[in-house]
Amino acid sequence: MKLIIATIKPFKLEEVREALTDIGVRGMMVTEIKGFGSQSGHTEIYRGAEYAVNFVPKVKLELVVPAAMADQVVETITKTAQTGKIGDGKIFVLDVQQAIRVRTGETDADAL
Repeated sequence: MKLIIATIKPFKLEEVREALTDIGVRGMMVTEIKGFGSQSGHTEIYRGAEYAVNFVPKVKLELVVPAAMADQVVETITKTAQTGKIGDGKIFVLDVQQAIRVRTGETDADAL
């Protein structure tokens, strides 16, 4: 099993969710986050005053999928979330040693 953590632009969330559902992803966790990378924030003007926005709003997706499906999920997120502009996000893939469904006690692939 693989844990896929992806940060994407917030307006791409619904499009990415639909694309993942279409390939058979059955669940994910979504968190609104703020962060910075190459963008290093930006400046905005509010009521005539300029101020720095050091953290950019993003959405973090966390999915646990069978190892055989991980490449397809990464490719789907990459293609769907990509705008071609700075700040499109990042994807990390980690190994998962164990998964347990609390309600039934099912483990590993059965728990997904």
